[in-house]
Amino acid sequence: MLKEKIIVTNLKKHFRISKKDFVHAVDGVSFNIFEGETMGLVGESGCGKTTVGRCILRLIEPDEGKIIFKEKNILGFSKKEMKRIRKEVQIIFQDPFSSLDPRKTVEQLISEPLRINKFGNKKQIKKRVLDLLSKVYLNEEIINKYPHELDGGRCQRIGLARAISLNPSFLVCDEPVSALDVSSQAQVLKLIEEFREKLGLTYLFISHNLSVIRKLSQRIMVMYLGLIVEMADANELFNEPLHPYTKALLSAVPTLDVNNCRKRIILKGDVPTPINLGEGCRFYKRCYKSLKKCAYISPALVEISKNHFVRCHLYN
Repeated sequence: MLKEKIIVTNLKKHFRISKKDFVHAVDGVSFNIFEGETMGLVGESGCGKTTVGRCILRLIEPDEGKIIFKEKNILGFSKKEMKRIRKEVQIIFQDPFSSLDPRKTVEQLISEPLRINKFGNKKQIKKRVLDLLSKVYLNEEIINKYPHELDGGRCQRIGLARAISLNPSFLVCDEPVSALDVSSQAQVLKLIEEFREKLGLTYLFISHNLSVIRKLSQRIMVMYLGLIVEMADANELFNEPLHPYTKALLSAVPTLDVNNCRKRIILKGDVPTPINLGEGCRFYKRCYKSLKKCAYISPALVEISKNHFVRCHLYN
């Protein structure tokens, strides 16, 4: 039986922008991730997927909800307790340059978490840094270089080496290849998958690239304006999408199979503002299958078939 690594329940994060107005970035998200699994989280820019990842790590403090890690709700942890937990939960950021301190060398960047957590003496830390560079296929000659002297692919691999330096068990990958060229993307994705198998890592993989999500993920969540609108096994989501938004996203994925092309679905209108959202379905103004009740009743996320959940009035 699969063991749950992370359980997220009713996670909410609203950002105040005035006395009366809030941005509903994350508005009641619930899911679980099993040990050794890669859970994909996909959605267009501004849907709240990065906020979900950062809330799980408490880089942003959630307003409500529960995050269960090792059978404990980490939202109730003190700073001292979170410091201990941070050895086991890490993040790979989207921009490899802005996530690295430009004033520090590669050795200083990778060794910093080791020094903070008292990994060992200088000799042991240096040995660990060289071992980590080897794991991400980087030559030790770059150990005294600064981030600006390296390309994006190597900087992201340094970020990955730093993320695994304390032997974590769970990683949030926040669009780790979106800022890289195609060849660098392939290298980083290969490493991420390799570490899942060799180190037993569990991932929340956030991306807007559906092809990347499909390659790496066992299950996928689709997010729209702060809510999960569909969640299913990767193959089922791509072969039998249910939510109109998911179908529109998948219709835009390029394919080489000319005999099996989806008809492109063009969504009308702009993405609504996440400020003070109404009571109805958040997608109904752009939906090509909307019903009358979609305007004033928000659908619940329900299980339509085994492990396939959808938030849509067409199915519940």
